Amino acid sequence: MYVYLIRHAEAGDTAPDHLRRLTKHGRDQTRALAKFLRRSQAFAPEEIWHSPLVRAQETAALLSVGLKLRVPLREIAGLAPDDDPHRIARQLATNRRTIAIVGHEPQLGALASLLVTGTPEPVRFTMKKGATLSLEGTGRHWVVCWHVSPALLG
Repeated sequence: MYVYLIRHAEAGDTAPDHLRRLTKHGRDQTRALAKFLRRSQAFAPEEIWHSPLVRAQETAALLSVGLKLRVPLREIAGLAPDDDPHRIARQLATNRRTIAIVGHEPQLGALASLLVTGTPEPVRFTMKKGATLSLEGTGRHWVVCWHVSPALLG
């Protein structure tokens, strides 16, 4: 099974935080990522989970459209920036589907660290805005397959 961890793209600095929307640059970042992933054929989620924050919802929706995916987009509790990564790790441990998770730092870096090393601290992964990290595994055993930084996409 695979899990793809995707940090939302660039968002505006308006308040309140949960309503921040993607900037034009952020929408362009997401479209470039979708184009790259579509060409690579290395991204095949069966569901896309996203946080309740608007910028993550927008990133998930743009990826789904850009990749021409016909998979459910699900708002999942536990994906806010400061949420405990153990909650999502427990959900992944009982899941048998390939999932794309669109979320935030520092939670995604801590989740990746937890899945790969068994502990969320110290954080071993930092996700840049618009980056994707692919992990393969089941339950408690995960390895890194690939990582795409937005700087690679132009």
